Amino acid sequence: MQQFDEMYAKQPMDGGAVRAHYARYAQWLDQQPPEGMQARRAEAEMIFRRVGITFAVYGAKDEDGVGNERLIPFDLIPRIIPAHEWSRLQQGLVQRVTALNRFIHDIYHGQDIVRAGVVAADLIVGNAQYRPEMAGLSVPQDIYAHIAGIDIVRAPDAQGVGEYYVLEDNLRVPSGVSYMLENRKMMMRLFPELFSLHKVAPVAHYPDMLLETLRASAPATSDEPTVVVLTPGMHNSAYFEHAFLAQQMGVELVEGQDLVVRDGFVYMRTTRGLQRVDVIYRRVDDDFLDPQVFRRNSTLGCHGLMDAYRAGHVGICNAVGIGVADDKSVYPQVPEMIRFYLGQEPILKNVPTWMCRRPDELQYVLAHLGELVVKEVHGAGGYGMLIGPAATQAEIEDFRRALQANPAGYIAQPTLSLSSCPTYVERGIAPRHIDLRPFVLSGRTVQMVAGGLTRVALQEGSLVVNSSQGGGTKDTWVLGHGGTEAC
Repeated sequence: MQQFDEMYAKQPMDGGAVRAHYARYAQWLDQQPPEGMQARRAEAEMIFRRVGITFAVYGAKDEDGVGNERLIPFDLIPRIIPAHEWSRLQQGLVQRVTALNRFIHDIYHGQDIVRAGVVAADLIVGNAQYRPEMAGLSVPQDIYAHIAGIDIVRAPDAQGVGEYYVLEDNLRVPSGVSYMLENRKMMMRLFPELFSLHKVAPVAHYPDMLLETLRASAPATSDEPTVVVLTPGMHNSAYFEHAFLAQQMGVELVEGQDLVVRDGFVYMRTTRGLQRVDVIYRRVDDDFLDPQVFRRNSTLGCHGLMDAYRAGHVGICNAVGIGVADDKSVYPQVPEMIRFYLGQEPILKNVPTWMCRRPDELQYVLAHLGELVVKEVHGAGGYGMLIGPAATQAEIEDFRRALQANPAGYIAQPTLSLSSCPTYVERGIAPRHIDLRPFVLSGRTVQMVAGGLTRVALQEGSLVVNSSQGGGTKDTWVLGHGGTEAC
C-alpha cells in the first residue's frame, strides 16, 4: 500500500529526500546525540507525571482494583505543516463547521434539508441523539457547535501526493485540546532553540479564544457573563482537561451538585452564597445533564437545567442535541449540507463511505469485509470498529453477523494508508501513522489556532491513534502563519 511521509519524500534508507518545510528541522535533528534526546524524553515524562497530565482508561484496573490512569506518550519529533497547506485546511474547516451549525439549527426548526430530499428524515428524528426538547428552541446567534474537534487524515492520492480528508466530526464534547497546549509548552521548554530557528504559529492564546466564544453564547441580558466548566468529576477520563481549561480561562470548575436552578435561573453554590451562572461549558453528555428531562438517575447534572435553557436564561456549550450532526451515519451527508446551506463545493473531502443501511452498499461491505474499516455509527475512541486487513477471520465473522443483524448501526470505509511521521520508538526513530484534530471555535466569528492535536499510532503498522488504544501525541507546528510562539 502506497504511503505518504510528512517529513521525507523518500525514506532515509532510500536516499532520504527531506521535504522543504522540514529541511531546517532535519538538519538540527541530525546534529542531536541520541543520548541527549533520550534524556529529554525522560524529562518530558517526568514533568507530565508531576503535573498530572494523565488519561483515565475506562475498565482498566490495577492489581488493587483501582482505576488505571495512564500517561499519554508524548513524542519529541513535531508534525510540521507549511502555511499554504494550513490556509487551505482552515478554509475547509470554517466552511464545514459553518454548514454543520446551519444543519443543526435546521433540524430543530424547519427541517428544510429533509423537505428538499437531501437528507432522509429517519437519519434525524430516528437518531438516538435527536432531542425533541430542542425543537423550536432558539440559541444565541444560531450557534450550536461552539467547540468542534474535526479529525483530519492524510493519505496518498493516485500521484502519491498527500491529500487531506475529514475522517470524523466531533461535536458533542470534543477533547484533547489541553494536550495540544501542554505539548507546545513542553517543546518550548525542552528545545527553545528550535523556536528561534522556525517561525511557528502560536497556540497559547486558545483559552482566551475559548472564553471569548463561550461568553458570546450568553443570554443577551448578561453584560458580564459568568462562565463555568461543568465536569462529571475526577473519575472522568478527561478530568485533567476540564480542570486545566477552567484554570486557564480563570473560571470555576463545577459539578452538577454545585449548581441549582431558582426561578428559572442557574446559580452555583459558593462560600459567599449563590452566584448566577450565564454560560455552562459542559463536558457532560446530554443524557446526564438534567434528571428531570433525560436520565432520571443521573447525579452528574442539575435539576431544572433544561427549563432555564429553554427560557433563554443560560447558555450551554455545546448545545443540547447536537450529537445528530456527529453521528457516523450523518457524516456522509456533510458535503451535501455544504452545497445545500452555503451553495459551495466542499473544500475538504470526506473519506468514501458505504452506509450499511442501504441494501446494495451492505452487500458490497459483506463481500469485502477483509479489506474495509467498519465502524459503529455511535462508536468512539477506536472501539466498536473492525480494521479488516488486521482482523482475524473470527473477528470478521463476528462483524458479519453484527452487520446482518443491525445494518443501520454501521458504516464502512476503505482502509486508508494514513500518512506517517518520524517518531521515537524503542529501537530509535521510525515512521508511525498520524492524524490531526484541529479545534474550531464558533461564536461571533469562526476561528481557531493554527494547528491542533496530532495523534500518533505507536504500534508499528497500526492505524488506531486513539489515546484509549495506546496512541500518543505530538506537537503540531504551522510554519510562517500568524506570528511566532514566544519563548
